[in-house]
Amino acid sequence: MSATEKPAATAEEVEAAWNDNKLAQVLYHDWEASTYDEKWSISYDERCVDYARDRFTAVAGTDGWPYGKSLEIGAGTGFFTLNLKLAGVLDEAHVTDLSPGMVEAAKKNAKTLGFAVEGKVADAEKLPYEDDTFDLVIGHAVIHHIPDVELAFREMLRVLKPGGRFVICGEPTRYGDFVARRLSRLTWWATTNVTKLPALTHWRRPQEELDESSRAAALEAVVDLHTFDPDTLARMASRAGAVEVSTVTEELLAAWLGWPIRTFEAAVPEQKLGFGWRMFAYKSWLQLSKVDKVLSSIVPDELYYNVSITGQAPRRQ
Repeated sequence: MSATEKPAATAEEVEAAWNDNKLAQVLYHDWEASTYDEKWSISYDERCVDYARDRFTAVAGTDGWPYGKSLEIGAGTGFFTLNLKLAGVLDEAHVTDLSPGMVEAAKKNAKTLGFAVEGKVADAEKLPYEDDTFDLVIGHAVIHHIPDVELAFREMLRVLKPGGRFVICGEPTRYGDFVARRLSRLTWWATTNVTKLPALTHWRRPQEELDESSRAAALEAVVDLHTFDPDTLARMASRAGAVEVSTVTEELLAAWLGWPIRTFEAAVPEQKLGFGWRMFAYKSWLQLSKVDKVLSSIVPDELYYNVSITGQAPRRQ
């Protein structure tokens, strides 16, 4: 069995993980590694290239492209790094993750795309690299998993060259996460109960798979440690030593649609949802994202679901 084909966690392992967060992080993400791209509709084509580039540009602009040497913390299966490389944002790519399964998945995806990326199993609170190594440090939906976020910022700044930039995207805000989780729970309850009806049982996943998804959801609650207020997050990065810190928030209506869609997809058999459904979901998200940008001038930033942050390592005098 390869590193990307981990068996499902047992109920006993999930119970143990409640008392050991690092174990929970490895267990959950190793478990998810082989199906993560499918679960989150991750691809390495125009759709996700555009998404990754737009998230990066929204907070950090387009200056400095391509960055010479980049590091991703909590890279997962390589979504952010590989799509940013395809977009021309970065050149030499290195990826890290606490989960061995995720590192292997990222390297496998890179090889499929014809890239050579370096990958290491690493804790973002103690990166195994020398000072002043990278031009860019990136992450996507990662720092909410890290126990000591300020320490992680210090590590990013340590391994950055003077004037180097970090860009962390897709982190949950407090209010956005509150709404998203409740929409997801309601969707899961409704879908799993409606598909018990005799006329809709062919839309119901086998109970064993539903139980496994419930265990995954239980572990997800363990590994998701933080939500963020944008201003508080910016101050945290500044305390760690970053300069030129700024944040942006995205997804309001788009998140209210996106989370129920993802939950529905997880609750029904995969073969029931084809390409047409995927395109409907994606185009609907795009249209609502456009509305969200218009609303951003009147809606407080903390109400949006995602917050992204950037900053730079101080230049030496």
